Amino acid sequence: MRLPPRPTSDLPDKPVIWTVSISRLSDLFRDITLEYDDRAIIEPIHHGFEDAVRHIRERLETERCDAVIAAGSNAAYLKSRLSLPVVIAKASGFDVLQALARARKISPEIGLVTYQETMPELADFQATFGLKIAQRTYTTEEDARAQINELRASGIRAIVGAGLVTDLAQEAGLAGIFVYSAASIRQAFEDALEIARFTQLESGRSRNQPVSDTLRAKHGLNDLRGDSPAMQAARHSIELFAKSPATVLIQGETGTGKELAAQAIHRESQRARQPFVAINCGAVAESLLESELFGYEEGAFTGSRRGGHAGLFEAANRGTLFLDEIGEMPLQLQTRLLRVLEEREVVRVGGTRPVPVNVRIISATHCDLDQRVKDGRFRADLFYRLGVLRLTLPPLRERKEDLVQLAEWGLKNALASLGARPHANLHAEITACAALLSSYAWPGNVRELRNLMERLALFLAAEPLQALSPSFMMKAAPELGKTVEQPPSLQPVVALASESIEEVLARFNGNREAAAKYLGISRTTLWRKLSKGDPAAPT
Repeated sequence: MRLPPRPTSDLPDKPVIWTVSISRLSDLFRDITLEYDDRAIIEPIHHGFEDAVRHIRERLETERCDAVIAAGSNAAYLKSRLSLPVVIAKASGFDVLQALARARKISPEIGLVTYQETMPELADFQATFGLKIAQRTYTTEEDARAQINELRASGIRAIVGAGLVTDLAQEAGLAGIFVYSAASIRQAFEDALEIARFTQLESGRSRNQPVSDTLRAKHGLNDLRGDSPAMQAARHSIELFAKSPATVLIQGETGTGKELAAQAIHRESQRARQPFVAINCGAVAESLLESELFGYEEGAFTGSRRGGHAGLFEAANRGTLFLDEIGEMPLQLQTRLLRVLEEREVVRVGGTRPVPVNVRIISATHCDLDQRVKDGRFRADLFYRLGVLRLTLPPLRERKEDLVQLAEWGLKNALASLGARPHANLHAEITACAALLSSYAWPGNVRELRNLMERLALFLAAEPLQALSPSFMMKAAPELGKTVEQPPSLQPVVALASESIEEVLARFNGNREAAAKYLGISRTTLWRKLSKGDPAAPT
């Protein structure tokens, strides 16, 4: 039971830190808290996920908190939804090795279940020491439970993971090996104290008020998914650009993740704890865009707010302003924007007093700005001023090696939102659909893929015993059959054995070339099988 909150002014000048956990991590937090009693006011919160978010937001109305410490999926959930700093306690590589060593004493085969991402670096360790480690990832509690049940069915008796994973493992009758050490938790406390000290020193004030949730970058580098060389290069550029205060121009087709990249640059930069403000220049009428960006004084126009209104430049002061679809900005406003970039001050509509602003500009466009400059539709001087640093995000058709990973991630999240459990062999099922997914051009890119996975999730939730096959995917998304281009880099993936060649031919109205590409074989092989009267699809 927590004590009644004290007003912020009554608190001693110590950092206020809340630890959040609903698993066995709570015990470790409690033990480490005793070591920091003289350096901070630390209080445990025994809630998780949405309950924790609601609890913290309610308390922030009357109380002060400098940082929250959490771990695993709970920490990721809080970090994307709270306006105050969330320090994620991370297990070190040594923690993982120690946990695997303890698990090895229980079972020769070990399961390692981690949040969102596997640990590929364990492959060498596994080979060197002769360990059999089955790695799984999860997104939600139901997903984690499904992964653990799959590992149990395969004969594994020891599971390594964070608190949620080990609790679920024990619930399933397995040994749960907790991966965190006291040293890792101490490091999280030290990081939280450092953030609190920075907050106190900032701008000469004792503490900053947390930035509104609506002015935060909710996505980070890990949200730009994909292990293809193109995406690895994009993430590397983001990390590099985050170290510079220069303007960034992000180019890419619709749905490639331009705003995600902008938010990631902000999150990785020194401005991370300051506002991130975004506006779509093509979605706001020209008459309103000027006042939205630059603000206005009282009486500037009919219906203007009494006392005037600060624009987005002022709202983003000391942070980042993201100008999406910058190519749609009218020429008149381009001139005003150029002046703000050069003078670092803004004059409100109807006003004369310049207001200094310290804002980093990140802009994005799906159109060819070079051509718009040649056509006289975009100022050349603004184009070069906005594009000091440039990032081009690849379309999905140029990184098809990421398709299976992205589709699996999207489908798991979509199923979780419907309260449905993914199939234990979901990865294999999506892999079997890789040829079909790769034959499509994806004009809407990752956004279109995500939307398609939401549609598939709805069908799968309605028919929980239905396997995700190419034929089922075609039934739910017939647009995938409109394109039969087979990228040369993709290894053939065959259709289900239950489909005969005649059925596949019927699906494509007798088009043998389309049928061959769907089956992952050449037209010659298809002709040979037909001539031999082979009724089954290739295996």
